[in-house]
Amino acid sequence: MEPRDLSAHVAYQAGRGVEEVARELGLDREELVKLSSNENPFGPAPKAVEAIRETAETVHAYPKAAATDLRERLAEEWGVTPAQIWLGNGADGALDYLARAMLRPDDRVLVPAPGFSYYDMSVRYHHGVVEEYPVRKSENFAQNPEMVRSAYDGHRIVYLTSPHNPTGSEIPLSDVETIAEETDEETLVLVDEAYGEYTDRPSAVGLLADREDVAVLRTFSKAYGLAGARIGYAVVPEAWADAYARVNTPFAASELACRAGLAALDDRAHVERAVETARWAREFMADHLDCRTFGGAGNFLLCEVGDGTAVAEAAKREGVIVRDTTSFGLPECVRVTCGTREGTRRAVEVLNEVI
Repeated sequence: MEPRDLSAHVAYQAGRGVEEVARELGLDREELVKLSSNENPFGPAPKAVEAIRETAETVHAYPKAAATDLRERLAEEWGVTPAQIWLGNGADGALDYLARAMLRPDDRVLVPAPGFSYYDMSVRYHHGVVEEYPVRKSENFAQNPEMVRSAYDGHRIVYLTSPHNPTGSEIPLSDVETIAEETDEETLVLVDEAYGEYTDRPSAVGLLADREDVAVLRTFSKAYGLAGARIGYAVVPEAWADAYARVNTPFAASELACRAGLAALDDRAHVERAVETARWAREFMADHLDCRTFGGAGNFLLCEVGDGTAVAEAAKREGVIVRDTTSFGLPECVRVTCGTREGTRRAVEVLNEVI
């Protein structure tokens, strides 16, 4: 017996964990600066840590109340109904729910290239067909309706990322609306705003009041510092929000994750600190790195260094872990997460030595 043909599926390549790199180099993890996974350098929101501790003794119960409370709180934050909040086991889980709800076998979707590889993976898991539209370095990775228009042909879902990973570019809200207007009524425009807290641009959630063909993806992994808790969500149009009950995995958003998310929403100071430091770090790296840089909206910077694999390996040996972007189709670049001020300064020093 064998599994179905998975030859078209490519494993997700995550940034290496600090523990495994420390073991490889024979170093203490405290000696390393990990800037490869776009995590919050200040850790989880303190109120979320407190909530996890308080909730630990109740994890024998399924998280019905916690999930309901979090959906209601997020609905209040965004001015939508609780039914429009689709909680998932990370934003990846919400992506899967949307694929389950929208895709029939052999439905085609459009994803950005380069882009987040889990878009492709989720679509293929659900027997869809992935096609791409270009986000070009020659155009500073700008995103606009023309790029989508050049590849669009009645696709079921068009994936947009703003801020874009790994380039940091954004797509204006007016352009999101243009894309929704220019695509078919049965095409979903899905806007991934995983890094939305780091930008001043308005969220595409505002479009849902008047449209049934736009959905928005958000996460607690980045600015809130809850990547290890795995909690994310989609905000969907009210007209088809009830599909969630038919496609979601029972209790996928855990009790601990939901309670942590609720507490993190009350920890504004933690988010503000992370956003302010990321803004400083982006500017510092752009000003002081001896290479071309891109981006300016996420908690990371894309850097053109010549041989990304060689530079990432050399930096790692010096105790600074950055992301080789070969898996994104950008072998000449590395992506550097915005760290603390101390960590960012060290990263710049090391990268300038090894470039």
